[in-house]
Amino acid sequence: MSDFNMQTSVKRSPFMGAFYVANTMEIFERLAWYGFFTLSSLYMTSPTAAGGLGFSDQQRGFLQGMIPFLLYLLPVITGALADRYGYRRMFLLAFAIMAPSYYLLGQVRDFWAFFAVFLAVAVGAACFKPVVVGTIGRTTDDTNRGLGFGVFYTMVNVGGFLGPLVAGYVRAVSWDTVFLMSSLWILLNFVPAIFFYKEPRHAGEAADTRSLRQVLQDTQEVLGNGRLALLVVPAIIGIMIAAKGGIGYATYGIAMGAWIAINLLWSAVLSQPQASDWYRQPVKLGNTPFVLYLMIMTGFWTMYNQLFITMPLYIRDFVDTGDLVRMISHYWPSALDFLANVNQEHLAKALTELAGKLPADNSVAALETLRLELVNYKVMVPADVLHQGLSALAQQQISAVELAQRWTGAYRQVNPEYIVNLDFGAVVLMQIAISAYIQRWSALPVLVFGTLVLGASMVLGGASYAMVSGGSVVACAVILFALGEMIASPKSQEYVAAIAPRQKTAMFMGYYFVSMALGNLFAGLLSGWAYQTLARDMHQPLMMWCVFGAIGLVTAVAMIALNQYLRTRPASVMKTA
Repeated sequence: MSDFNMQTSVKRSPFMGAFYVANTMEIFERLAWYGFFTLSSLYMTSPTAAGGLGFSDQQRGFLQGMIPFLLYLLPVITGALADRYGYRRMFLLAFAIMAPSYYLLGQVRDFWAFFAVFLAVAVGAACFKPVVVGTIGRTTDDTNRGLGFGVFYTMVNVGGFLGPLVAGYVRAVSWDTVFLMSSLWILLNFVPAIFFYKEPRHAGEAADTRSLRQVLQDTQEVLGNGRLALLVVPAIIGIMIAAKGGIGYATYGIAMGAWIAINLLWSAVLSQPQASDWYRQPVKLGNTPFVLYLMIMTGFWTMYNQLFITMPLYIRDFVDTGDLVRMISHYWPSALDFLANVNQEHLAKALTELAGKLPADNSVAALETLRLELVNYKVMVPADVLHQGLSALAQQQISAVELAQRWTGAYRQVNPEYIVNLDFGAVVLMQIAISAYIQRWSALPVLVFGTLVLGASMVLGGASYAMVSGGSVVACAVILFALGEMIASPKSQEYVAAIAPRQKTAMFMGYYFVSMALGNLFAGLLSGWAYQTLARDMHQPLMMWCVFGAIGLVTAVAMIALNQYLRTRPASVMKTA
């Protein structure tokens, strides 16, 4: 990763059988996850009358930050356990946890009950992730690793593409069916895991005989020691509490400042570098260059995840996709009821309720509140037309059914999840070709360029709400995002697989997920704040997306700075990927 040189071309090795089985299981797991997660923002914030949970944006941001954070943090441990006790056993454990948990997600309505079941899904996924990526790492070598991870990333997006399509269609039946489908996809994974998967061991490779205690101790190999964990973990827990509203951010800042001061004093008075007791050791990073790499990738994932947790809400609330509806109606009219489905029965019932809320003063703020309620039913009605129609309904000049039919014909919208799904479709079509082309370059220029493309797509998407052809513009932004993703994301995983010892591949991939854990945490918290404050309260959605794009710019600059730092450390583990 330390230069911009092209890599030498050599003959590629064939892939092992476990490579193909793992890719198959990845498809079904992604069908389950993205079938739910791409729609999760809509489900959590939609009113209960529309079948959703009616959570606030703050509650949504907390869930979408904390749960994926834990999902991607736990692989540090589950990856190490898989290396010790076997990949196949970990696969079966993962599916046994996830299958019932996905179903139960659709059965609970209380915030903390939903949190608990969502956490169970995360635990199961945390058992699965490092093992499937570890399998790819252990069944590839230097000659085929770039293409192997390109194939794997394509399979990720096959599931990611099909999952929301199926879920978006069945949610017209009921939200419960969405979760039932996710559970079914996981159940199907038992077949390849039981009958076809074989442990990816190499000839002459000794069995892992480490004790459980040694396995857990080895998880500190890269990140740092117990003193570092004691310093960092309370800071992360504290920001979660602040995000949920338990304490103010000012109080959090003061508390963390005091905690850092206590740890500095602790190190000055009690620490001894050679002490055997963990609490007498100084705070210590493990592999400093690798930890820096993970911190930089945190910015990448913070920006990346906005496509899935913020973009669906933004499209629903702010982007008029009527131009896409007209395009579909002209070129593919039979697909209109699938891609822009409106449940007119639910809409008519909602219109009756909204007519009773119509403000007497016809204020802009009150009409905006009504408009934001109505977009949950997939119609975007201009404020003047909204007031006129609801007034006529309140005065019984028109029936709710007739008004629902009229507005469905004139103002129906494309499902937001289908526009976001263009990302998955583009990756499925182009990822292998792009990976085969860019494998000649080392990681740094690829990561920098891809990250900048992602940031540009954020700004373009943010400008779409003010454009006449807003639907087309936001669709182009999603495709541009997919291009940046295809360039950068597989290369970041390929790099980790290249430096990991074969006996500890899953554990090192677990470390890689730390960056995704922190990225999901900050993405959820930032989304909850930015969407409520900048987009809805200040009516500045473009400013919100510029903030996300700026994170990409800072991340790219940090990658270049890390490269310059590594050029002075030729013996570092951070070698050319």
